[in-house]
Amino acid sequence: MVRELDGSILEGGGQLLRNATALAALTNRSIRVSKIRAGRRPPGLKPQHVAGSKLVAQICLARLDGADKGSDELTFSPQNIRLGNYSADPGTAGSTTLLFQVSLPTLLFSTSPIPTISTLKLRGGTNAVQAPQIDYTENVFLPFLRQHFGILVELDIRKRGYWPKGGGEIRLSITSRQDPLPSFQLLERGEVTKIRGRSFAAGLPAALARTMAETARNHLIEAGIDESKIEITALREKEGTAVGSGSGIVLWAETENGCILGGSALGQKGKTPEAVGSEAADELVRNLSHGGCVDEYLQDQIIIFMALADGVSQILVGPLTLHTKTAIWVAEQLTEARFQVEEVDMNRVLLSCTGTGFRRIINHQAQAQGSPTWN
Repeated sequence: MVRELDGSILEGGGQLLRNATALAALTNRSIRVSKIRAGRRPPGLKPQHVAGSKLVAQICLARLDGADKGSDELTFSPQNIRLGNYSADPGTAGSTTLLFQVSLPTLLFSTSPIPTISTLKLRGGTNAVQAPQIDYTENVFLPFLRQHFGILVELDIRKRGYWPKGGGEIRLSITSRQDPLPSFQLLERGEVTKIRGRSFAAGLPAALARTMAETARNHLIEAGIDESKIEITALREKEGTAVGSGSGIVLWAETENGCILGGSALGQKGKTPEAVGSEAADELVRNLSHGGCVDEYLQDQIIIFMALADGVSQILVGPLTLHTKTAIWVAEQLTEARFQVEEVDMNRVLLSCTGTGFRRIINHQAQAQGSPTWN
């Protein structure tokens, strides 16, 4: 039986499709997602969504219908997941981090007690708009997964790619596990002990990176952050390490209780480096001000892992974002996980999840050999 999902629900973007295909692959459930990105202009699949869907289809030998640019409906019918070595390239500056997001959950679980290492070679944009920058993934997302879920991923940034050329490349090694992910409780953020950052310019003057870093630093100090806790590196990317030109800054705050919260911004034509640095600092300050244990972007990215974990996970977060509400909706549609939301005060929410304790089970009715197909 094919499970029907309305792709225009809530946030109605690519995140809904990514989470749905990842969970469908894990649970061996066929899905049909309609009205994909219906509220976007243009609607339907972009090349990065097509590449992500085909990547997961390769991993689980899925039949894939509708995986074409502009398509507003996709049917995904998985078989058995095969751990191994995979690659994806949308041929654009589409985000490598979003390709990683859709494929990571599918490569985490093994039927063997001996860990298997799978690899991903992903090409595209490493620092793209409307997606986590690779520096955020490296310094916020992956450390959180390691500390609270025991997920082991090694990241190697081979080459950075910027809009509109793309051409960046990252490689990841993912260690599988037989046991379910553990649940966790993270209820107190604690004091900020350090704020780190990376301000960069590629194919542009190094002065841009220095200005972004200095502006961000000044804004953080004005917001009450002890300047001795701030450490922002400004650099110009070396020749040959990046494709195209771009600039930006990623900041992250570390707390005494092991929380990591981020803030970032990208340079654009007509946008001053002072504006970029201010934007990143303001975003970080905003995420620190609500007192939650994760920032607004990590909040939705951890939902799928909470749903797969064994037992009850609890985390104190800021106001729920639409992305988070969408991720919860998808998880509850495709798994037995159940979430509860309790308002602590005007700025904070206690988010609880009774996870499924997911373990991978071989689908003996599926073909052990073969290739994914798509029409």
